Amino acid sequence: MTTTIINGKEIAQNMRQEIAKEVEKLKKKYHITPTLAVILVGNDPASEIYVGNKEKAAHDVSMNSLQFKMASDTSEEELIAKIHELNNDKHVHGILVQLPLPKHIDAKKVIHAIDYRKDVDGFNIYNVGKLSSGDIDGKDGALVPCTPLGSVHLLKSVVGENLAGLKTLVIGTSNIVGRPLARLLMHENCTVTIANRSTRDLKAECLQADVIFVAAGVVNLIKADMVKKGAIIIDIGINRITTQDGKTKLVGDVDFENVSKVAKAITPVPGGVGPMTIVYLLKNTLKCYLKQEA
Repeated sequence: MTTTIINGKEIAQNMRQEIAKEVEKLKKKYHITPTLAVILVGNDPASEIYVGNKEKAAHDVSMNSLQFKMASDTSEEELIAKIHELNNDKHVHGILVQLPLPKHIDAKKVIHAIDYRKDVDGFNIYNVGKLSSGDIDGKDGALVPCTPLGSVHLLKSVVGENLAGLKTLVIGTSNIVGRPLARLLMHENCTVTIANRSTRDLKAECLQADVIFVAAGVVNLIKADMVKKGAIIIDIGINRITTQDGKTKLVGDVDFENVSKVAKAITPVPGGVGPMTIVYLLKNTLKCYLKQEA
């Protein structure tokens, strides 16, 4: 059996080209450019890289990207005031606050301050509720977190649009990935099991799954003897490790070299889910734009 390496970078690039065409159509129709506002609090190097990548991606598809850098000692009140300002700015369609935030700021309060119609991350309680109830389609449907959307898209690139009946295992229960991903899979009529790094006999759960999504943040959590032959692996983990030569590299939560020998298809890290997260940020920005302008 030849294993398919799911090329998220290539799929995302093709999607960007389609998004760029859609942006041009909408700009001609409404005479307003889709605009994403990103707020970065502090100077965390990884966050700065992520924000820069998001800004470049927006510009690549002819969207506007506004970046607001705030000092690490910015108060919670000041940050929420900036969000309210952007909520009321009719030229801003999407708002993203880069996480993590400094410890003195309550991230939940900040997320809930974002207008649900501009919530490109899909973290606002209104969008979470709509997703939980299965209301995700159409103009008034929920804005869904980008990484789960990208992960499901990669699965469909292998098996097609119909996911009904697949036994799927989601490892990781964060509000950013695991929980919304499970809800998305339920919406697709999959049989969904949810686990985490502490699950008893995780191997047994994995061996039952047609598809394993893993977002636990544990290097090599999933090994070859935990995967049934022909399963599909979507590795959402991002871990930076130091190699024997002293350099660092990114790896996922899966022992890629060995698992790829038994899986039907597998995502690499980097180059799998990561590019899809960025492209779904662009798609969500367009969805926000249509909620406000169409």
